[in-house]
Amino acid sequence: MNDFFGIVAAGPAFFVSSWLLMLFAGIVASEVGIRPFGYVTSMVVTIGLWLALAPAAGAIARTSCRKKT
Repeated sequence: MNDFFGIVAAGPAFFVSSWLLMLFAGIVASEVGIRPFGYVTSMVVTIGLWLALAPAAGAIARTSCRKKT
């Protein structure tokens, strides 16, 4: 049952992390040398980050579960 709630919690976490990325990109845009981007672009970047980091997070979770038992 915990897996179900984890998947349900990922939806709002996606939108919040996209929003935070958009805010922080706007804050540091002049220092980093990028143009501020909108929410839709932030969502695309967040999807890319999640797809890149999800396999690593899954591998870490599997190895940490084996060490506990």
